[in-house]
Amino acid sequence: MDTENPSAPARPQSRIPGKNHPRRRPHSGVVHDNVRHTSNFTVVGNHLAQHPELSGLAIGLGLYIQSLPTGAPVDIKTLAARFPEGATRVAAALRELEAHGYLRRTRERTPDGRIVTRTVSCNGPGRRSAPTATTAPEPPARRPAPADRPRRKALPAVPQPSNPSPVLLRTAVDLLAGLRREDPRLLLSTTDTEHLAPGVAAWLERDLTPTAVRHALTSTLPDEPLHRPAALLAHRLTAQLPPPPPFRAPAPPPALRHPLRNCDGCDRGIRAAEPGLCRDCRSDPLEAA
Repeated sequence: MDTENPSAPARPQSRIPGKNHPRRRPHSGVVHDNVRHTSNFTVVGNHLAQHPELSGLAIGLGLYIQSLPTGAPVDIKTLAARFPEGATRVAAALRELEAHGYLRRTRERTPDGRIVTRTVSCNGPGRRSAPTATTAPEPPARRPAPADRPRRKALPAVPQPSNPSPVLLRTAVDLLAGLRREDPRLLLSTTDTEHLAPGVAAWLERDLTPTAVRHALTSTLPDEPLHRPAALLAHRLTAQLPPPPPFRAPAPPPALRHPLRNCDGCDRGIRAAEPGLCRDCRSDPLEAA
């Protein structure tokens, strides 16, 4: 009869896949713990979520806007109140989305005459949604004949300087040409610059520095595209023209000081325009005789 040997090795157990060999996890990088969404979710393309050129704020705003229902307000003021970045950064992020084709913003006139901005969110960059069954596609616009094409609207008048010197006008032209460095939307043509230069010269005549004039023309610009930047600048040059500086009487001329000389009579030092005698020597009775 066989006897049990307690020192013999135990019989190896069979390996069960998935029980004795857990799934290998990466040593670094993200690990996803996902659940399946069945309601209240938005499908967003990775071309936006992983865009190589958009900033993080622009990607976040793009995802947020695509998740909103139709008709939800997405103006700069509303978004700045929703997020902590502020109006300036929100406006810059919207321009990024617009430049890469995820937003289309157009200005339209309502029946009551107000100008509003229409925003279209595109879930594919640069794509335009096909017309729905209830909305007939608009017919292509007829290309106007040369005689029917609208003429360019004249710019508003600007203030004129009292002394349009060449140096003053040259300074004004240089200031206007440099506005595009402050905002690329302020790129002006040669014709527009020549029209606006006298208005800038009128400001410079009023004891304002070029820096102060530049700040007055470029501060608090609207966030919407500037279709006629020269017209906007002409309006500001006229509407915000500062008053002339207060009158200041010219300073009196300095007192005339004659050179120091020696009196021909007593050799005393005097100030006189010509060589001669001092007052005492001229009044001496002997000298007078």
